[in-house]
Amino acid sequence: MSKLFSGVGALVFAGFVAAGVAKAETKTITFLFTDDDQGYVERMAALSKEFEAAHPDVKVNFVSSGYDAVVKQLPVQLAVGEGPDVAKISDWQLAPYYLDMRPYMKDADAFLKLHGESLEQLRLPGVNDPNSINGYVASETLNLPFVNKTLFDEAGEPLPGPKATLKEIVEASARVAKATGVQIPFTMDRSGHRFSGAAFSYGATYVKDGKFSFPDEAAKKYIADLNAWAEDGSFPKEMWGAAGGSQYKNMGDEFVNGNVVTYLAGNWMVNPFQTKIGDAFEWTAINAPCADAGCFAMPGGTAIVGFKRTKHPEVVAEFIEFLGSEKIQREIAENYVILTGADVNNPQYKLSSEDAKASMAVFLDNKKNVPEAAREFERKKGGTALYQQIVQRMSQLIVGELSLDETYEVLEDDVRKINEAISTQ
Repeated sequence: MSKLFSGVGALVFAGFVAAGVAKAETKTITFLFTDDDQGYVERMAALSKEFEAAHPDVKVNFVSSGYDAVVKQLPVQLAVGEGPDVAKISDWQLAPYYLDMRPYMKDADAFLKLHGESLEQLRLPGVNDPNSINGYVASETLNLPFVNKTLFDEAGEPLPGPKATLKEIVEASARVAKATGVQIPFTMDRSGHRFSGAAFSYGATYVKDGKFSFPDEAAKKYIADLNAWAEDGSFPKEMWGAAGGSQYKNMGDEFVNGNVVTYLAGNWMVNPFQTKIGDAFEWTAINAPCADAGCFAMPGGTAIVGFKRTKHPEVVAEFIEFLGSEKIQREIAENYVILTGADVNNPQYKLSSEDAKASMAVFLDNKKNVPEAAREFERKKGGTALYQQIVQRMSQLIVGELSLDETYEVLEDDVRKINEAISTQ
């Protein structure tokens, strides 16, 4: 287990393990946690201590690490029977290593009632028992457009309505930019995930007969529209073209600085926006863009799960019950502005900004606009590779390295290679 992290992290982790060995009578579990919000990290560490205080025979080694280290190293450790007992993850492909905690829980029925259908996100078909309790969804994310209301008001342009198409949103944003002199009418993070919500709205099918099938005719139409908007300046080329390969690029600061009319991102930006934007301008989230297939918000999420490699499954189950309780889930939702998988009734998010409050209301209302096909894709092995190829090929298209037809061809070849790689694993 001491090999979980390199450098200082490995030393800290090894120290935790040694401490556990020194107290042989103590049941020791390790909880690996990662998050960009340091306050949230500190609170989870404190909750681990609270659990310890209520269980004198238990030691919870709380380990905080960077997201990249978790993504790269945790799967390797679990594959060889090592790693933590509990961890926060965003990779659903770790499902084979989950512990089914249902037999060890004190009140599994209450846990199931609180977390409901969100638990299904953790269960992979043919991998996990359909009745298993493997942990809980710690956060649900949705992609929606943020708009600079002040710019719309200055331009005399009404905000896009609840059923506005992506085309209508982009065109309205272009009119606002022209009227106000703002540089960027519409943009989104340089991310395959951010790209994909509208693709599903257009009717794109990412998976067919168990294999990746991108791009179909609907996806091609969406790609062609994005390219046309890049050509006319509605979707500025430098937004995606400035970075190389599949590199992620966040556009949030451009929106904060008032340089963007409409920015497609997600609910994780609400809390930072209220701090960074302050009273510089009015802003809000709007409904998921519509197209031929519907109005879809791309889902994502994180989970806190237990692993079957643990020596103390009953402790892991009780710890998960504690963290996943209604009381703690409500506190986390309200204090850190998180859409929990738990069904927390009427959370009172601690937001000082009226813009932030209005935006969260929009995100909550759009939870019903998630296509099941998107959730299935998010759980399919190889999805991350497809996201990366989308970003790379779209960038090449936008900067003129590829034509539209060439973009379709190379994406089809990329998908063929991904399918072949998966079939041999």
